[in-house]
Amino acid sequence: MPFNLGEFEQLVLLSLLRLGREGYGVTVRAELLDHAHRDVSLGTVYKTLFRLEGKGLVLAHVGDPTPARGGRRKKHYVVTARGKHALQRSMASLRGLSRGLDPVWGAP
Repeated sequence: MPFNLGEFEQLVLLSLLRLGREGYGVTVRAELLDHAHRDVSLGTVYKTLFRLEGKGLVLAHVGDPTPARGGRRKKHYVVTARGKHALQRSMASLRGLSRGLDPVWGAP
């Protein structure tokens, strides 16, 4: 059964795709701020990552410990094939619905 993605889920999945294997809470939050101009809490990002993982749209793996983190490990996330398909489907819907609306928005 296909998933309907919410706007924030779309943004998180797009951020993860941009980040590749470097996607974890802090970097996802930075991508959202830099590219989507969304200043959200780290808790909101992790809650969404957890929800996407539960749906099978992202896969988590634990990285190696780093001295900068006091020997703690980071939990990294990557988009699964199912997640890519859900995102493609969702974005295709948005493109289809927005096609031809330039006159409504007043865009040249």
